[in-house]
Amino acid sequence: MIAVSFEDDDNAYAALTLLKELDSQHQVGIQEAVVIVREPDGRVVEKDRIACFAMPNTLGVGLIGLLVGILGGPLGLLIGGTAGLFVGSLFDIEDTDEIDSALGAISSSARPGHTALLAAAAEQSPEVIDAAMSALGGTVLRRSVDDVEAEIAAAERAERKAKRKARKELLRGRRDHDREAAHAKVDELKAKLHPREKDASAAP
Repeated sequence: MIAVSFEDDDNAYAALTLLKELDSQHQVGIQEAVVIVREPDGRVVEKDRIACFAMPNTLGVGLIGLLVGILGGPLGLLIGGTAGLFVGSLFDIEDTDEIDSALGAISSSARPGHTALLAAAAEQSPEVIDAAMSALGGTVLRRSVDDVEAEIAAAERAERKAKRKARKELLRGRRDHDREAAHAKVDELKAKLHPREKDASAAP
């Protein structure tokens, strides 16, 4: 699995075409590839794609769609650290642990407001894709399909667990809440979300 970020956003589309050409020349085997854009709010939008429909059971085919879904969701923003501007404004950097995660690395390569290329590729050696992407100003990140699949499965379990825990915390917080502490926390989150707005006087 490769993720490529570019200095010039338009080059992501040229890179997709180039990967298709390299595949037709049998220099690499491109099983699936997609150009994505991460919006400033963290959402991931698919812009263009190619796929190998002749080999639907090939390892990696179909994985890109799952990956895009995770990267564009709440968990994708969190594992990408401050990759999402919205989430980055609400969470403190000190609250995030530095973990060498395949999904985290891929998420971080998709910078807010920029295009990136994701692809599942079979390579005899990395030089072919590295040279092609470098010529377009691209920086290539590689992670094994096995690692990505394992983390996607773990992410799905973690998201289910987090949702259950969040519901329990909400119910407990509503039952045992400290009104002043809750109001102070909400004011803190508002200040982070709108740092340039002056604090309004508290309503009675």
